[in-house]
Amino acid sequence: MTRGERIKDALTGGRGSHWHPTDALVRGAALGVGLVVVGGLLHRVELVLFGAPLLISTLVALVAKVGGKPVVNVRGLPRTGEVGAAKSVVEVDACGGAEVVAIRLPVDRPGLGPVHLLPASTRAVEVVLRRDAWGEGVDLRPDHLVAGPDGLLVFGPVTGAERGRVILPPVHQLPAGLLPARARGLVGAHRARRPGDSVELRDIRAFQPGDRLRRVDWRVSLRAGTLHVREHHAEADADVVLALDTRFDVDRDVGSWSVASPEGAGGDGAERRKGRHARRHAGGDLGGAGRVTRPGGSLDLAVRAAASLAAGYLRQGDRVGLVDLGRPQLSVRPGAGRRQLLRLRNQLVVCARSAGWAQKPVLRREQLPHGALVVVLSPFLDADAVELSVHAARRGHVVLAVDVLPKDLLPDRDTPWGAAALHVLRLEHEVRLEAMRRHGVAVVTWDARAAAISAVLREAARPGVRR
Repeated sequence: MTRGERIKDALTGGRGSHWHPTDALVRGAALGVGLVVVGGLLHRVELVLFGAPLLISTLVALVAKVGGKPVVNVRGLPRTGEVGAAKSVVEVDACGGAEVVAIRLPVDRPGLGPVHLLPASTRAVEVVLRRDAWGEGVDLRPDHLVAGPDGLLVFGPVTGAERGRVILPPVHQLPAGLLPARARGLVGAHRARRPGDSVELRDIRAFQPGDRLRRVDWRVSLRAGTLHVREHHAEADADVVLALDTRFDVDRDVGSWSVASPEGAGGDGAERRKGRHARRHAGGDLGGAGRVTRPGGSLDLAVRAAASLAAGYLRQGDRVGLVDLGRPQLSVRPGAGRRQLLRLRNQLVVCARSAGWAQKPVLRREQLPHGALVVVLSPFLDADAVELSVHAARRGHVVLAVDVLPKDLLPDRDTPWGAAALHVLRLEHEVRLEAMRRHGVAVVTWDARAAAISAVLREAARPGVRR
């Protein structure tokens, strides 16, 4: 026995790693021997008749051939999955001589689940796991105990290894809106401002040396008396950068909102404790539920919107990247293809898991390709997110601000000033949105309607338009 096994046996009382007798066997042996001895001494036949079966069953359990180490494995559970039901198989090898297997398996919901009693001849158990929330979580932990004849010898209980999955954020099938032109690239689904080959007319101009004859517009040339050619827009793909604001995670109840002061940056102890409690509440329970954000909160809406927009843009061949405004080191460079969508959805879970208060959002210049569309997903509860969006627009990017603040906010019921505070909060929020509109930032409220986003982008992408 190794040193680690000896330490484990010392902590568990010597149980769990080998076959050992139960309390029933000890009580049966002691009671059987005692009744037989007392009945013989007192010449009481009824005592011997009561004690003899207990003693015989105990001796049978001791001479039964029970050995080996039971093995329980989980098969068919992937590391990542989608929202909904998934199947897994738990393989059981109870070894020879065992009669009953007690194993803890979930039913329809992930987690520990109830204890199931199965015959030792069972070799595989199919488990259906259903996760209705995206995020990380433990799906099952197959704790088990194997019992020998009459349950007098057992192996265990053994704490199984936790097996979990990362449930990716759901993707809503949304057609992407019109995108701005990109300076480089001559192939793609969007119109560029530079001349090239496409079906959309850009201009009609006089013939110049080097122009091809197939571009000559003969009707205009006959009327003007000189050769004129048709000039079309080039078709280019686009770069899209999704800027996710993970500093806030608020729900409809304003009374549950809390902002924690940074570590060591002042603030009294009660405020820091309140902030830590809010972060724990926002983090959710990873033990089976798979939820890392407040359901229906701003971060939940932002992650779902980012996943849906990324899927729509990647479907039409664009390059999509991700920037975490609170933690820039978690960003993903723009890329294309189905693997990029999987990478973005996994990184969205990582960003949500690491979400928390940051002093100031960060969007570096090198994180934005030239001419990229910047989609800022934020509840816009402070002026920092507004300034970041405006600065990106001033650098020549088309910026789309997606407001993910939950609708129908509820005032704080613990204070008589809850309604007034909520009214001020709404006014400040509207002032921030209007300030972005006046500086050329397209603003839309996320409601999973592609028509609204397409209309806003169509207007924002028009050249020379200053909203």
